[in-house]
Amino acid sequence: MRRDDLFAEVARCFVIERRPHMQGYIDCHCHISARDFDKDIDEVIKNSQKAGLLALLAVAEHAGEFDRIIDLSQRFPGFIFPCLGVHPVQEVSPGQQRGAVLQDLDAALPLIERYRDHLVAIGEVGLDFTPRYVSGDAEKDNQRQVLIRQAQLAKELDLPLNVHSRSAGRPTIHLLKEQGVEKALLHAFDGKPSVAMEGVKAGYYFSIPPSIIRSEQQKLVKQLPLENICLETDSPALGPEKQVRNEPGNICISAEYISKIKGVSLQKVMEATTQNALRLFPKLKSVVRP
Repeated sequence: MRRDDLFAEVARCFVIERRPHMQGYIDCHCHISARDFDKDIDEVIKNSQKAGLLALLAVAEHAGEFDRIIDLSQRFPGFIFPCLGVHPVQEVSPGQQRGAVLQDLDAALPLIERYRDHLVAIGEVGLDFTPRYVSGDAEKDNQRQVLIRQAQLAKELDLPLNVHSRSAGRPTIHLLKEQGVEKALLHAFDGKPSVAMEGVKAGYYFSIPPSIIRSEQQKLVKQLPLENICLETDSPALGPEKQVRNEPGNICISAEYISKIKGVSLQKVMEATTQNALRLFPKLKSVVRP
């Protein structure tokens, strides 16, 4: 996409927000606690609201982020909603990462229990079989065990899962089904559309980031029913431009492209994805009133 076209898309989002009959968007997967936003978090939130964002779900990757996410949800009540979980890839030092192991849950579980009444989901959890993170079946099994435990926890707390599945689409969906998971969002799904349809049959939702303008997810969106699509930004990653910080305000770019691909109005995409998010994350309903 040309840079001028990208700016036009963003500008159109701000115009849309001013139409009184429009509802608004929900960013179902965002790393708003990332240090990338330390210096201008208030401006980022203000811009996202101007772009029509009603709420965003702040996901965690490790226990060290939990307190910060809770603090942000209290600083921006009714707008930032916390999801706590252990990501399938853990950083052990700058530039060095490995697959998650059960010990990574040790620090996380007491905090999840402490904040359980504040949570709208368990996440970000899942599987990541990218070769640079896993080198054998043992490491894959470690990730599976971490996901299984968190899937069990989500059921105990009656919360949905916010799921990562890079290079592991089929194994992730199969594991969720084996564990009896009924409520799940698969974010930025990179598996085959045919595999995604297995998730659709299980009642799972799929969230689409602004990077759709330059990714294979366009093929996925063509096949997914609108009733199973949500929006996300995965900020500060997966933006419309590579190596440029993504922000929640770019959520409307996802909606615009879904509208084009599905051949339906932006209004319909907005309404459907917001209602999908409210069905999947029912704790939003008491605060978010589209």
